[in-house]
Amino acid sequence: MTRRPRVPPSPLPQRLGIDPVRVRLPLEGTWDTAREYLVERLSGAGAGVVEGMFAAGEVVGADGRAVAPDAAYEPGMFVWFHRELPREVPVPFPLEIVHRDQHIVVVDKPHFLATTPRGSHVTESALARLRRELDIPALGAAHRLDRLTAGLVLFTVRPEERGAYQSLFRDKRVRKEYEAVAPYDPGLALPRTVRSRIVKERGVLAAYEVEGEPNAVSRVELTEHRTGGPARYRLLPSTGQTHQLRVHMNTLGVPILGDPLYPVVTAAVPAGDFRRPLQLLARAMTFTDPVTGVEHRFRSGRVLEAWGAYEDWAT
Repeated sequence: MTRRPRVPPSPLPQRLGIDPVRVRLPLEGTWDTAREYLVERLSGAGAGVVEGMFAAGEVVGADGRAVAPDAAYEPGMFVWFHRELPREVPVPFPLEIVHRDQHIVVVDKPHFLATTPRGSHVTESALARLRRELDIPALGAAHRLDRLTAGLVLFTVRPEERGAYQSLFRDKRVRKEYEAVAPYDPGLALPRTVRSRIVKERGVLAAYEVEGEPNAVSRVELTEHRTGGPARYRLLPSTGQTHQLRVHMNTLGVPILGDPLYPVVTAAVPAGDFRRPLQLLARAMTFTDPVTGVEHRFRSGRVLEAWGAYEDWAT
């Protein structure tokens, strides 16, 4: 049985709430220097980028010292560096702290803010923001909420406890309630439970339903509706497939207002366009704390724009 190598602590601090990149040099290879390996591994970074990092002393070893451009290749060696961060348009909405203790932080995330760094949304993510604003470098996400969806997200304070909280979501021990604003269909019989098999392919924006054993289950309830206007729905997912609620509402013929993928994929909006957010909100979250045993019940205080002021949202 192969023992996993001990990973030394990072010699570099976070930058804007983002961890440095850690790379372990392969145990076998034909590279003469660490620089040659990183040039090959990071070929997508662009010509001269890796060489420039070494020249500037930005690639360091476990002792925090810069790795020289001609330093001999050492199999199994760990190196760290900060990646170049993308330029991002700030999301101009605050993160509301719902609960904070020595174990967890629960926030009410706004629309358009990613939960964790991903793709072109890195420093403008809830995790990076909270690390900076709360000065908790070790903060981690217990689960994720779509960037376009607003509402409750749980973060963990202590890395050694993160697995316990992540298992709550993996094992479906968190009761989640969502709210959506969508068209009203008087012919749609509700409440009902929607069951289907949803597939989400890597690199394809929209998920879709196929024949087969259901892997996605959602209860949909009509909360209220307005004459000539939209309706408000209560959504209770018992599974967590990607875009599950959005797909199921579209299947029922009442796609969620502001959805850029369902029923059809629309053109991407320019960076900085924060109009007409997806009218989907992670409204409530209930679970038994796996560390303290406390029964937690959290609720978002947000009002979806299309419900609070439909004409303003629509125009």
